[in-house]
Amino acid sequence: VKIDEKDIDISTARSGGAGGQNVNKVETAIDLMHKPTGIRIFCSEQRTQLKNRIRAMQILRAKLFELQLEEQQNEIAGRRKAQVGSGARSEKIRTYNWKDSRVSDHRLGQNFPLDNFIGGDIGPAIGGCQAMEQQEMLEELNS
Repeated sequence: VKIDEKDIDISTARSGGAGGQNVNKVETAIDLMHKPTGIRIFCSEQRTQLKNRIRAMQILRAKLFELQLEEQQNEIAGRRKAQVGSGARSEKIRTYNWKDSRVSDHRLGQNFPLDNFIGGDIGPAIGGCQAMEQQEMLEELNS
């Protein structure tokens, strides 16, 4: 994860806890604020300001990576859900009507001869699906 220095507001503070006079007079803690996300990290784990700054940047990088990863996973899950659908009965793809000897593709709104479908000639249905997918992609690009 790339972090721009302009996006970070760094300030120092005095550490708390045990340590005697050193804790009271030397500002070793780092208070780091990432402006775009609003993530604030206060680090006083180490004894020096430099080590605390490095540690705070590591923590910030890890948190930003988690956010980025979660965003990618949500996008993938959304795309997957759009492809799969709900599985409800109303989401029929194809109906095989034996008495009328036809196959109805509900996505395309077209009917095909049942004998051809059973014989393996599904080219027209595949071509129609490909054309519909290309049309959807064009609409996505245009919007």
